[in-house]
Amino acid sequence: MKVILGICGSIAAYKAATLIRLLVKSGADVRVVMTPDASNFITPLTLSTLSKNPVLVDYFTPETGEWNNHVELGLWGDVMIIAPASANTIAKMAGGLCDNLLMAVYLSAKCPVYFAPAMDLDMWKHTATQENIDKIRSFGNTLIPPGTGELASGLHGEGRMAEPEEIIDFLFSDIKSKQPLANQKMLVTAGPTYEAIDPVRFIGNHSSGKMGFAIADELAKLGADVTLVSGPSAQISGEHSVKRINVTSAAEMLDACLQNYSNAKACIMSAAVADYTPVTVAQQKIKKKEDGFSIDLKKTTDILNELGRKKSTGQILVGFALETNDEEINAIDKLQRKNLDFIVLNSLSDEGAGFKKDTNKITIIDKALVKTVYDLKTKDDVARDICAKIVELIKNENI
Repeated sequence: MKVILGICGSIAAYKAATLIRLLVKSGADVRVVMTPDASNFITPLTLSTLSKNPVLVDYFTPETGEWNNHVELGLWGDVMIIAPASANTIAKMAGGLCDNLLMAVYLSAKCPVYFAPAMDLDMWKHTATQENIDKIRSFGNTLIPPGTGELASGLHGEGRMAEPEEIIDFLFSDIKSKQPLANQKMLVTAGPTYEAIDPVRFIGNHSSGKMGFAIADELAKLGADVTLVSGPSAQISGEHSVKRINVTSAAEMLDACLQNYSNAKACIMSAAVADYTPVTVAQQKIKKKEDGFSIDLKKTTDILNELGRKKSTGQILVGFALETNDEEINAIDKLQRKNLDFIVLNSLSDEGAGFKKDTNKITIIDKALVKTVYDLKTKDDVARDICAKIVELIKNENI
């Protein structure tokens, strides 16, 4: 997330350092814009060091003579936060007064704007301030309410800027609540399964888990509460809200899925689950003695088929088909046998698709056998296409 952080002249400006650290820790790219008065309370050098980006104060940077493009910055941000927002800046926001760079960026911003007031009790309670706040909220800006406590004047009451942790919680909760999958529970599987032969050997496959992790992250970005059941994989989710359950075998993946399936609105089964597992597992490492060696295998429980049998009304179940021949015939057969809402087909014969690649080329086939063919894309972009289909199904259901 690209965050524009505006800082005004207030004793609460010192909290901006912690706020920046929390935003950066969450994965945000933070650009700071200060009013000239704000630099009397905290130095641009401190904020530049924490944000890892230059801090802008004036329209021109004297050292370089460069013009700081407020329009460009306003278009860049995904979200703008003004914290602390002083009574003076709130009045300017209400009146559209543009006498510093921060106000120029605010008036140019196309993204959602949040503001966290910081001022003394009497200033906060003043009718003019409250009318200004009501006015800028009517513009679509979001108030992060101040707290109650000891103020710089020595008074005790409202007007204290919300703590950085509270601002972060408020921001992410508010953003999530406005996403198309807000409060929807999603279950995703990813990666391979390893079926033990002995304590050091296993039967597995080449799945990296990249596709499943990309889907889980995209669902989280769309506001969903995501549970990711992952086989052995070195992948790391880019979204902190994704709940990861690590498993090894197909049996463990089945158990984890069954425990989380009933509450899930949608389940996207992208894991490459083993079809067979050894009948017996040696308790000690098998030594190389004979010229030949055979392993008796038995079928694993078909997780996707099991979930299809248990699917309730309104649930969405998505499967994957990685094929090497008769691709569409096999995919449609799987779609219908396993009670899926749609299936994602890809072929190992397609250049750039398959295990461990950063790209994929898919075809989505739905229950009506409507086929949508996509170009070769990064797996992040493929995840967006798959999740867009899920959003569409949920939206159509609610119309």
